[in-house]
Amino acid sequence: MESKKILIITYYWPPAGGPGVQRWLKFVKYLPEFGIQPIVYVPENPTYPIVDEKLVKEVSDKAIVLKHKIFEPYQLASLFSTAKTKKISSGIIPNKKKQSFMDKLFLLIRGNLFIPDARFLWVKPSVAYLEKYIVENNIDTIVTSGPPHSLHLIGLQLKRKLDLKWFADFRDPWTTIGYHKSLRLSNYATDKHKMLERKVLTSADTIIVTSKTTKKEFEAITKKPIAVITNGYDVEKVEIQPLDAKFSLAHIGSFLSERNPMILWDSIVELVNEVPDFKSHLEIKLIGAVSQEVLETISEFGLNSYLNNLGYVSHGEAIAHQRKSQVLLLIEIDSDDTKSIIPGKLFEYIVSNRPIIAIGPRNSDFAEIITTTNTGVFFNYSEKTKLKSVILDFYNQFLEGKLQSNGVGLQQYSRKSLTKELAQLINSKF
Repeated sequence: MESKKILIITYYWPPAGGPGVQRWLKFVKYLPEFGIQPIVYVPENPTYPIVDEKLVKEVSDKAIVLKHKIFEPYQLASLFSTAKTKKISSGIIPNKKKQSFMDKLFLLIRGNLFIPDARFLWVKPSVAYLEKYIVENNIDTIVTSGPPHSLHLIGLQLKRKLDLKWFADFRDPWTTIGYHKSLRLSNYATDKHKMLERKVLTSADTIIVTSKTTKKEFEAITKKPIAVITNGYDVEKVEIQPLDAKFSLAHIGSFLSERNPMILWDSIVELVNEVPDFKSHLEIKLIGAVSQEVLETISEFGLNSYLNNLGYVSHGEAIAHQRKSQVLLLIEIDSDDTKSIIPGKLFEYIVSNRPIIAIGPRNSDFAEIITTTNTGVFFNYSEKTKLKSVILDFYNQFLEGKLQSNGVGLQQYSRKSLTKELAQLINSKF
């Protein structure tokens, strides 16, 4: 039987690093096993804030990859400040009180001229290129993945021009995403974002989201069907390494200013002062992009001597650190807007066999996953006493050589199982 062809329009693709690339890289890996031929459309010359060349080897040899040139305003902005444009592009926005004039200017431009985002200039040339390709290759199904949400505008225009089934995949929300309020939006820009969001949600045939909360938010805007397909974990071939000799508390991934968890630093300082030998075993391990505000806070709490700031590492190295660290930290911004965010790394965390300490807003979607899989403990930002007690309990288990997690029901979050869900969804629409 001939495979069904689908066109996947995505911005993040190897050699892009970071979490944004993983979702469709893995779907594309497994879709051929379910009778679907993936054709992936990506930018030819993107400005990726993070690069991981090792991910190029993970691209399925069964995928057809189309590339088309893109012009991004970040390419001009980087002439003034490469560091600032990279940080803003990756979502690391300086604390409002500490923003320089250039920070405010970049945010003002980003929020009010680049709508919905800095890839908006790719929409028109992509529609022209893809309209011809779709007709010539008899494609009847497309998927757009955002953010960047400009890619949904490509889907919107193709849907208007051609007889297509369109799946709009939201890895993160649009107007309620955590950093949206930091972009110094005018009333005009705010209204335009909401208008474009509504057009996409009411025009796509099916919406795909990664959390129940996002589904609920979108149901208030559209009557179109909405499917929840979370991110997940893949089978990773990582050489087994001994656990860290130190009592390592490891945060892996971007550590934004707004995620700065005072209750965690407070708890650690008190344990350093109160528990004999705790400080001789302690290591705070940060892997990935870390905001200057977080580093300054760690210094202000007197914890610099325990800090091991490794910076960005390849995805494979990150997996290795997940499996050898004693405790894994998962921190989300304390806001109603972030209840829907389920960090992609959570699913790699839950199969690492290491206990998770997660901090976030009450009723977070990821709290339910951690609880039901028995892979860690979730705390809201008012639960300092409970947090301190759990860290001490984990420390005592560490001293006894008994610290580990015992996850249950993890298979449902495997990338292959999730791709099967996606394939069934695509096929059910025909």
